[in-house]
Amino acid sequence: MPDATIDDFDHESHMRTALALAREAADRGDRPFGSVLVRDDSVVMSESNRVLTENDIRRHPELHLAYRACRELDPDERAETVMYTSTEPCPMCAGGMASAGFARVVYSVGSDELAALTGGELSVRSAEILDGVTAVIGPVLNEAGRQIHRDFDW
Repeated sequence: MPDATIDDFDHESHMRTALALAREAADRGDRPFGSVLVRDDSVVMSESNRVLTENDIRRHPELHLAYRACRELDPDERAETVMYTSTEPCPMCAGGMASAGFARVVYSVGSDELAALTGGELSVRSAEILDGVTAVIGPVLNEAGRQIHRDFDW
């Protein structure tokens, strides 16, 4: 579907791909996070969390995709790109995404929900960091995303 508008993207299909990447990360021994970048309603890049298996605190999927997008896509392409991510980006990832300048980020599980599920502290919400740069939309397929976190041994 060339030149699809962002509103016409198959949001649930792309989120299911991000959720599958989150499960893949958990199965590999990493924390359950996965993300895809979508342009013209097609996945152009995907990543899953690799913080533990690569012993690299920067390997959150959202941050790594922002890094890759800045290297591989020009600013106009990034401005037409949507990130679908299994969980709302943390402040570090949102900061990287602010530099990338994506059109939107769509998440399944909010950071407030993640804090409640894991007993962790609530961090600054990504919409605050991305305000005026990237629209933050969610939750999409929330129950499926929450189940991944319930299945993980936090």
